[in-house]
Amino acid sequence: MKMNEGIEWAIHCCSLLAHLPDDATLPVGALAEFFEVPQAYLAKNLQLLSRAKIVSSAKGPGGGYRLARKAEQISLLDVVQAIDGRDPCFRCSEIRQRGPSAVAASNYRKPCGIARTMLKAEKVWRDELKKVSILDIKELGIQETNPAQARKAEDWLTHVLRFP
Repeated sequence: MKMNEGIEWAIHCCSLLAHLPDDATLPVGALAEFFEVPQAYLAKNLQLLSRAKIVSSAKGPGGGYRLARKAEQISLLDVVQAIDGRDPCFRCSEIRQRGPSAVAASNYRKPCGIARTMLKAEKVWRDELKKVSILDIKELGIQETNPAQARKAEDWLTHVLRFP
């Protein structure tokens, strides 16, 4: 399965937004700068997160994005579905019903073993993503980030929040 890179960007942005004080926002330009990603593409992903009520935006000077809910209330599955939608990743086209061995459609009473297996695996994947919150990701980042990088990130965030 190949995932849209916007999912990675969205999860990272949500994790960074989880570090903000309650009354603070980050503009899309600052988020794009922090992760060195194209601002226009990131803006589209943030709009999808906004439609899904994962982030909210404030307009005008000092405006930007913040989490719309508490970080512990936003799962990775919420983010994935906001960016890629809720449709299954695997789409069975029932090719077993074509070609020289095909029989009447009434003989195919249940999805084939391939479809059942793929959908079962996807359910496990989605169930695991549902268990992990943005707060969990934020805390993992705190534990795993090199102290020098953490200080640089904190300095950058302090500067950006002081001078919107």
